[in-house]
Amino acid sequence: MASDISRRKFLSTGAKAAIGLTIIPSTVLGKNFGHVAPSDKLNIAAIGIGGMGHANIKQVEKTENIVALCDVDWRYAKGVFDRFPDAKKYWDFRKMYDEMGKSIDAVIVATADHTHAIVSADAMTMGKHVYCQKPLTHTVYESRLLTNLAKKHKVATQMGNQGSSAEGVNLVCEWIWNGEIGEITKVEAFTDRPIWPQGLNAPEKIDKIPKTLDWDLFTGPAKMRPYNALYTPWNWRGWWDYGTGALGDMACHILHPVFKGLKLGYPTSAQGSSTMLLQDCAPQAQYVKLVFPARDNMPKVSMPEVEVHWYDGGLKPNMPAGWPQGKSMNDAGGGVIFHGTKDTLICGCYGVNPWLLSGRKPNAPKVCRRVETSHEMDWVRACKEDASSRVLTASDFSEAGPFNEMVVMGVLAVRLQNLNKELLWDGKNMKFTNINPNEEIRILKKDDFKIVDGDPKFNKIWTDPINAQEFAQELIKHNYRDGWKLPDMP
Repeated sequence: MASDISRRKFLSTGAKAAIGLTIIPSTVLGKNFGHVAPSDKLNIAAIGIGGMGHANIKQVEKTENIVALCDVDWRYAKGVFDRFPDAKKYWDFRKMYDEMGKSIDAVIVATADHTHAIVSADAMTMGKHVYCQKPLTHTVYESRLLTNLAKKHKVATQMGNQGSSAEGVNLVCEWIWNGEIGEITKVEAFTDRPIWPQGLNAPEKIDKIPKTLDWDLFTGPAKMRPYNALYTPWNWRGWWDYGTGALGDMACHILHPVFKGLKLGYPTSAQGSSTMLLQDCAPQAQYVKLVFPARDNMPKVSMPEVEVHWYDGGLKPNMPAGWPQGKSMNDAGGGVIFHGTKDTLICGCYGVNPWLLSGRKPNAPKVCRRVETSHEMDWVRACKEDASSRVLTASDFSEAGPFNEMVVMGVLAVRLQNLNKELLWDGKNMKFTNINPNEEIRILKKDDFKIVDGDPKFNKIWTDPINAQEFAQELIKHNYRDGWKLPDMP
């Protein structure tokens, strides 16, 4: 209350004195004042700093203040801790928020996938701007929640799919919207990931937890399982409890020009297949088909129903007729093929290097905003603008949230493939409409393949039958472990 009185007194009695100031520090006006002067520095906290978090920090550290650093693995994070000796260090982001909430303007979130939502949601409810690595969340519900919280609290947001701020995505969208390749009813996309282990049985060995790792905090809202060094750092991407596999990791980079260029929303159906699907670990290779309904036509092109096909783990779509002999389809880690009625458009991962199969060079109007700085610094720019006139970032949660729902829908299709049906999706209500109340599913717990005296022995160990509706609902909206809770859906 005292701080509110001091701010009111400042604004009412000190306004004349303030006229001569070019900057009114945010610490004077308070975090709820709604505007940070463009020349004022943001106080930024970073959570999950050993990997991509470090790369994100490097993009903002020259112009902004890094005031707090948080990580559950202090050995992995040591280099970043050492570079910022004045930043306060934390294991638990919740303690950091409690102690430093009043002095933080914005938060960079680069933890494992399964904690993106809770770390980001808590920050936004405190009125903090959020930059969150991709995939934005682990589930459909979490994506919807972050979308709605960002809107409610009017904070600047950005998902860490940096290609959305680059020229390739702009060109892909502009060519499509200008009718350069005609109507698009099919898109194919792939990545060369995973480059971390997948398709593994859960480790049975229990390792000693390093003193530099807080395993309980790493586990966060997921179910507690015995520690094994195979899980972290980085390899968590392949384990369902913590990551989303190759699709979740790379589709946010590769499918963004698809989602944005075709103005997609919720899919109406999904189906997936893969190499051996295990209960705990993502498969080595996956295929997913998502169907999206027709959207409103644009002035120069209509938007009919479209199929989006995804491949990973070494799988790729067939080369379309006329593909240049000897040319690799892989550009920067993957590729996208837009099949149009007039031409075929191809781009690489992050939307890089778009080109037309015909060889024609489009000359479409430039209607997309160009980002002149980095993906991270464009977010910093948005943080400093008033919410009423803010120019949205290239991957603001208003777009990144619905887009991420598309990405994790692919994960759902793969994990529910044993239902042996095309899954029909009600996007508005976040539920499948053709899973029967009494339908059951079994999941492969362990592939106990052995060679005995030169003879292969196949022994697949399955779960008992599980109610399919309940299992699907848990994948759509996780039940968090005791002690961990999301804010309510606005």
